[in-house]
Amino acid sequence: MLLAIDWLFILEKFALILIVVMGSLVIAMYATYAERKVAAILQDRRGPNRAGPFGLLQPVADGLKLFFKEEIIPDFSSKFLFILGPALAMLTAIMTGAIIPWGDKVQLFGRDIPLQIADIDVGVLYVFAVVSLGVYGIMIGSWASNNKYSLMGGMRAASQIISYELAMGITMIALILVTGNLSIKEMVLQQQHGWWNIFYQPFGFLIFLICAFAECNRTPFDLAEAESELVGGYHTEYSSMKLGFYLFAEYINMFVSSVIMSSLYFGGYDLLPFVDESKWGLSANWMALIGIAALMAKVVFFLFFFMWVRWTIPRFRYDQLMNLGWRVLIPLALINMLVTGGVILYLHK
Repeated sequence: MLLAIDWLFILEKFALILIVVMGSLVIAMYATYAERKVAAILQDRRGPNRAGPFGLLQPVADGLKLFFKEEIIPDFSSKFLFILGPALAMLTAIMTGAIIPWGDKVQLFGRDIPLQIADIDVGVLYVFAVVSLGVYGIMIGSWASNNKYSLMGGMRAASQIISYELAMGITMIALILVTGNLSIKEMVLQQQHGWWNIFYQPFGFLIFLICAFAECNRTPFDLAEAESELVGGYHTEYSSMKLGFYLFAEYINMFVSSVIMSSLYFGGYDLLPFVDESKWGLSANWMALIGIAALMAKVVFFLFFFMWVRWTIPRFRYDQLMNLGWRVLIPLALINMLVTGGVILYLHK
């Protein structure tokens, strides 16, 4: 007996995947423009203002430049792995968006279409699994380059991400104790009927935020690139769109990290805590648009914060970075988890 295939469901998911992927790429493009503008404001200069009105076409000019630059693969590199590295970094950065609830649902053609590609029960574990794979893109590319600076940058990235993933994972255990599930969608829905998780886990959020900087290789944790020490770090030998993939992956990771922090701690697409938007009498489509706008506003704030910190705080030394991860953040995350578990146990007696 043949199973009936819901072609409309497949078409809906394909369209949502296309929107999420293309949207992530566009946001990554203009995050580079925003980075330059924020840096210019903080340094009292203009920033990009030549390509198009207010310099808005600068990301397009940068993309064309990367496309038309000469493709160079070092003679003594491992060519297959040299190409695989940036491709894997880009792939893992985009894959994380599959389980993010971008909004509630929209009604089109008489169907309710949820604005989430895949609602899986272990969404938090999926995020950690995909993020863990992202370091392989850096490691493979750095090793395949056959360059000592690239290899040192790759080794720094691997040890940094492994170290800070531990603190981030322990912090997530405390959040899971509070929410009682691993589904990001369910966590967002729970926050719509009460306080956001930031009020229950402010200390955990602070640790998660610091670890997110390290996971994205952002200043003051950009030891994997460290232009003043390692020329360009893990992507020293890369040019053209292979280099572009690494740069795009960093900004997509920033964007996705901002969405995840907004969803886990700030209600996701919920507009305000203790505000029941369903009583406004608006249609499902208008509510979905308001939810998407609320989520994007939170994301823009976090992206600005990423950029603000980059142009404010100097880079750590490598020993300081490792000491912060192992001797400070992991013990604090463990204390936060134990205190959270103790409070929950006491309240449920």
